[in-house]
Amino acid sequence: MDEQAIRFTADAEGHRIAWARTGSGPPLVLCGWWTSHLELNWLDPRFRAFAERLGRHRTVIRFDPPGTGASADGELPAADLDAEAAAIAAVVEAAADGAVDLAAGSSGAPIGIAYAIAHPERVRRLLIYGGYATGSEIADERSRQAIVALVREHWGLGSRALADVFIPGADGAEREEFVEFQRRCMDAERAARSLEAVYAVDIAERLGAAPPGAVVMHRREDRAIPFDQGRALAAGLPDATFVTLGGVDHFPWRGDSDQYFAAVFDALGVEGDAGAHAQADAPRPDVGASAGHTAVADAGDLTKREAEVLSLIAAGLSDREIAERLVLSPHTVHRHVANVRTKLGLPTRAAAVAEAARRGLLGPSRGQR
Repeated sequence: MDEQAIRFTADAEGHRIAWARTGSGPPLVLCGWWTSHLELNWLDPRFRAFAERLGRHRTVIRFDPPGTGASADGELPAADLDAEAAAIAAVVEAAADGAVDLAAGSSGAPIGIAYAIAHPERVRRLLIYGGYATGSEIADERSRQAIVALVREHWGLGSRALADVFIPGADGAEREEFVEFQRRCMDAERAARSLEAVYAVDIAERLGAAPPGAVVMHRREDRAIPFDQGRALAAGLPDATFVTLGGVDHFPWRGDSDQYFAAVFDALGVEGDAGAHAQADAPRPDVGASAGHTAVADAGDLTKREAEVLSLIAAGLSDREIAERLVLSPHTVHRHVANVRTKLGLPTRAAAVAEAARRGLLGPSRGQR
């Protein structure tokens, strides 16, 4: 993928908005994430690989909201849901012709929904990941006040506390990198005000006016935005589909991102994206299969253990959790998953679960949750 070129536009209030466009194909606008920064995000190998994989099939349009990241040319504007939705409108007008697909994540979810309500003619498909409708329900009042105070008064400690929430699956070095990233993106006061804005959002009463057919994805063990918030959001949107993903990290470019890509590409009608991770760790297909075709399993081709592992994946458990449940090593669980993908002729675990469910291949899961 080509290097990104950052451009600028302005919203109706004259606030500067930095945006970038990479990849090729129909436009896909990414909206959301804590401490967005076009330049710094692009230097993160995980994030860049995430954007480049999307960019194989879509023109990826990213932006920093007014007052943040590369758009931070002055005071952070007062939090206002419709004003933030207007920022998306300005970016879409500048960066795309016609309708776009909108992938709204985390705190960008309610903003993306507000934009889709105001401009239904410009949104082909609304994809939501790790989102919520009511910020005050993310945590109890005491917890919300405590984290905002910690960030405002002790940004060093606050940024570390947030790293523990957003990327609990990371190792020590990765967490320190994220701590540094947050502190480079914004100072303590700007970070505290951004958190306050996250908690102040409430779009619950407006969900019914959103365009129908949104796809809502959420990781079951997400510590930043509780799983039940994502499920409640999907329940309030017209004809929405809710997709449970496994994992603990809030950002989709961390952990098993294949699950995220499988759900997104399925919603967008993209075919033929196996992904670097899936290609690297999946066993080779049976060489006896005809060229261009993969041998597909009959019901008896999955072992009892493989069907059991697949059922636990369907229930939203991670490889580590499955290993603990079945008293196996994580490596053994990973091998079972790879074998299942090969037998079913599918590139990702999410696609394998969907196909196995359709064909009635899922076995008992010893207490699905």
